[in-house]
Order: sequence, then structure tokens, then C-alpha cells
Amino acid sequence: MLLQHTRRAIRLHHLLRSTGNHHTHNVTYKKSTSLPSLWYGTHKRYYSTVEENDDPRKAPRDSDNFDVVIVGGGPAGLSAAIKLKQLANQENRELRVCLVEKGAEIGSHILSGCVLETRGLDELLPNWRELEAPVHTEATNDKFLYLTESSAIRLPTPPQMHNAGNYIISLSDLCRWLGRQAEDLGVEIYPGFAASELLYEQDGSVAGIATKDLGIGKTGEIKPSFTRGMELRAPITLLAEGCRGSLSKEAVKKYNLQEGKDPQTYGIGVKEIWQVPKDKHKAGQIVHTIGWPLQHDTYGGSFIYHMGEDKIALGFVVGLNYSNPYLNPYREFQRFKHHPFVKEMLEGGTCISYGARAINEGGFQAIPKLTFPGGALVGCAAGFVNVPKIKGTHNAMKTGMLAAESAFAALADPATAQKEMTKYQKSVEESWVWEDMYKVRNARPAFEYGLLPAIAINAVDTFLFRGRAPFTLHVRKPDHEHLKPAAECKKIEYPKPDGVLSFDLLTNLARSGTNHEEDQPAHLKVRDRAKAKAVEHDIYDGPEKRYCPAGVYEWVEDAVEGTRLQINAQNCLHCKTCDIKDPLQNYYYTVPEGGGGPAYNGM
Repeated sequence: MLLQHTRRAIRLHHLLRSTGNHHTHNVTYKKSTSLPSLWYGTHKRYYSTVEENDDPRKAPRDSDNFDVVIVGGGPAGLSAAIKLKQLANQENRELRVCLVEKGAEIGSHILSGCVLETRGLDELLPNWRELEAPVHTEATNDKFLYLTESSAIRLPTPPQMHNAGNYIISLSDLCRWLGRQAEDLGVEIYPGFAASELLYEQDGSVAGIATKDLGIGKTGEIKPSFTRGMELRAPITLLAEGCRGSLSKEAVKKYNLQEGKDPQTYGIGVKEIWQVPKDKHKAGQIVHTIGWPLQHDTYGGSFIYHMGEDKIALGFVVGLNYSNPYLNPYREFQRFKHHPFVKEMLEGGTCISYGARAINEGGFQAIPKLTFPGGALVGCAAGFVNVPKIKGTHNAMKTGMLAAESAFAALADPATAQKEMTKYQKSVEESWVWEDMYKVRNARPAFEYGLLPAIAINAVDTFLFRGRAPFTLHVRKPDHEHLKPAAECKKIEYPKPDGVLSFDLLTNLARSGTNHEEDQPAHLKVRDRAKAKAVEHDIYDGPEKRYCPAGVYEWVEDAVEGTRLQINAQNCLHCKTCDIKDPLQNYYYTVPEGGGGPAYNGM
């Protein structure tokens, strides 16, 4: 019921704004037994029309006040929201917790492998089984394979990849379920609203967020449907946007949170779900591979997870520190499926879903400072992915809970409510999350030396030193600095997709449910188009058309402009790869209008 009330209130707000005139109204909510007390109160609303205001984008925005605003409806943000309301209910305290999610619904932008280690879920909701969480398929056995072009050689499974007691799940489905738990506790959830701006107090502390203006045309014109964004203000703002979120990126830069840390590194993960014949399905089986089709100087590998209902989730991850601009992660994945081991597993099946996302891989050495005045980073916004485990959900949930506990304590003391939640940093460092990340700190940096040296280093660190080696390896360069000019690299020839096991990109993209309002400014920005032509195109031969897993970027010939960059923003999966890999950092991601993007279901 609460979600229905919040959606109705927001829709009413937009209706009033689209039909209102330039006046200031005081709106008082009357007490009602059908609405929770958090809706009582008075605040100002401002309305303006195109005719009465030269630039309505500069008009004052409506605002509402909360105790905590959370950006992102993934496992970290939802865990933080749930924990906050649990604490408030335990102490019988009024607490307004608002969570905004840019996807059309909770879970629609969530994609992961995903094998769940339930530690975080056990602590957050110990009765999750009785609450019918979508966690059913228990891991039964693990395989770790080294692939050549025609064979699969079984290797000892590293201890971090043992999955006894874990579950193969859909993370998007789990987040939908967590969203329902949060609603039941009284969290105000606003799906379909993109947080586009951090708000600041005069002292420089974060004061909340603003949602994106709606109704701006592709060329910047104001449409009749224009609606000013809303300000959602709070003494504490938790950024749980996931990997490379635009507001998290802003906060890291403004507050210098990465100082003294390694640069964060990333991978691009491309995933499909297949419905396979019953005789091909082995519920609970987990397979990971390294080797073919990648060269030894490129970090990456695959996962194959046998889910429930005769489905297989398989995907391919490529480290974004690769050097050859002709490498195409999507087409590496399509080629991978033709390996005899994989082909036999998929034959007779049907691909039913597709998606992609970037993944934090920097590990322990790249974790930024977690707090800033007025807020904190939680989950993958701070990079809490255990790379050799190939898991981050358990850490995301735990950091969300720890941030909630620190926020709740800070709110109890008005003197500290809008200052830094320093307790959060300390509590993370004293938790099992820190130990989980520290013990595998050398796993990803070891691959800077190539595949075989990395296997040797990780074997020594894991089996001899048990994760406590007397050395710590580092990554010195961000991913975008690794790319070499095209003239120094060999072109990679990829086989044509057969339409049975492998697919062209646009065919697969349709399986993601991706959709955006086309008449809006492109949310993927180019700082300097002349540089894009002179450098990205002329020197690197347009790597963006290969590293993007959605066909967003094209170089086209124009009779007037010559060779120009075309951005098909409506295709975007919100993976952020362009923001990460572009050699000039000339391309950058911002949020589009809320509700656009992929519509993942079961991913």
C-alpha cells in the first residue's frame, strides 16, 4: 500500500506541474487514517509554464525532506533501507527513509551472475526462507576449467570458488523481493526516478539529491510535457548506485575519496539466460573457465550456472585493462559459445535473455574512503567485489547494513547528523567484509603480469600464505590508459554469428527489454567531438563501437559533415563501459529520464 501512495503522490505532483501556472502554493496534508504519518506536514510547491518563464529549467524545484535518502535499488541500497526501518521500529522512532531507483521498477536494472553467499541475507532477514525469498537452487558442484580452442582441461578449484552452501539465483528477482520487504517496513520507494544531481549545503556537505527534469527534447527544446525535477533533501545521503554511478563518481572526485588508493579497475560482463532441454540441465552445477578465446595477456573468463527451471545463466567477463582496440567483448562471448564443451550444453536450447554491466575489479587496494560530509558510499559504489570469489552481493548487503547503523546513530545526535559518518568507515574495517576483501587483495593485480604468472602468484598467496602474503601487489594505471593505438595492434577477425548459438548484437539487445524515450537529449555525452574524430576514430579506430555491448556508438559517413560519431542512446544498457574505457575520458555517462533502460527479469 505504501508504494501505491508514494506513486500516486508523485503522479499527482507531475499532473499539477503540467497544468499549473506560475504561483506558489502552500499544500497541507490533512491527517488521515489511510496514510502513514510521514505524509503530514506543509511545504511549498512552485509551478511555472513555458510562456511565463524564459527557462523553466531554472525555476525552483519542489522539495521534500527525509531523514535518509538512498540512491539505488540494488542489494546495498535496499539492505540499508530495510536496516534503517528495522532499527527505527525497534526503538519506536519516526524515520523517513526514501529510496530512488532510475529503473522502471526495482530489479529492472539489476544484472549479476549470480551465486549468492547468504551471509548478508542471513543477518538482514534471518527468516528469509519463511518470507519466501527467491533463493532456491543450492550449489551442488564446482568445475574450474582451462579452455583451449578445442578442449577443456579441469584444474583444481581455488578455495575461494568453492560454493558449498551457496545458491544460484536471479539477483534482479532477489532485489524485487527485498523491495517488497522494504515497503512492508515503511520505506518510501520511488522507482522510475533518476537521481541526476547532488545537492549541497553552503558548507559543502551533501544535502540530498535532485531528480532529473522531464520533458526536454532531443535538441534541448522544452516540450509541453516539461516537468521540473524534485529535490529530495536529507541530512544523510547513501549512494548505492552500483558500479561507476554518476553521483558516486562526482562525490569521489569532489571529496578526493580515492586519494592514496589504487585506481579502480573494471571488467565488462556480458550475460545470457538459456532455456535448455531437461537432459542438458544439471541444477546447481557451477562452471568457471579461463583461457580461450582470450589471449594470455587479456584478463577474463566465463561463468556457467545451472539455475532452476531448466535454465542456464552463462556469461563472459573481460577486464577493461586490455590493450588491443580491436577486441570486442561481446563477440568474444559469442565465439566462446561455440567451444565444444559449451556448445554441447546449449544445443537444443533457446536464448531468452541478454544483458551487460560493468564490474568493479580493483579489490581491496582500490576501496575509496567511504564517507563524505552528509553521506557515504555503499556496496559496489565503493567496489566491494571479491574478484576470485566472483561475488559482491554479500558484501554489498553488509555494507548497506553497516551504513544504516551508522546513519541511525548519527541521526540520534543532531550535532553529527550532517557531518561525516566516521563510524561507518570504522565498522566496515572491523567487519567480515574487510577480511573478505583483504585476503584476496593480490588476486586481480597479479593478472597485470599475464595469465600464467597470475595463476602462479595466486596459488602461492592462496595455498601457502592463506591470503596473508608478506607483499601487496598494486595496479598503477586506470583501464583507459592501457589502450594502444590501432596501428600497433592486430585486427581480430570474429566468426559471423550463426543465429543458433551466437547472435548479432541487435538481435540479442531486443532480449534485454531496453527502451528509452527517444525524444530526449542523449544521456551519453561527448566533451569534444573534434577530439573524438581526431583521436578515438583516427588513432584508435573507434574502439567504442566494439567495447559497447549495446551498439550505442557508430561512426557514419555524412555527405555534409564527413565521418561523424552517431550515438544511439536509446540502445544503452547503462553498463558505463564507455565512461570507463574511453582513452581520452572524452565520453561520459549521465542518467537519462527515469524509467528508461533495460527491463531485466530473471537476470
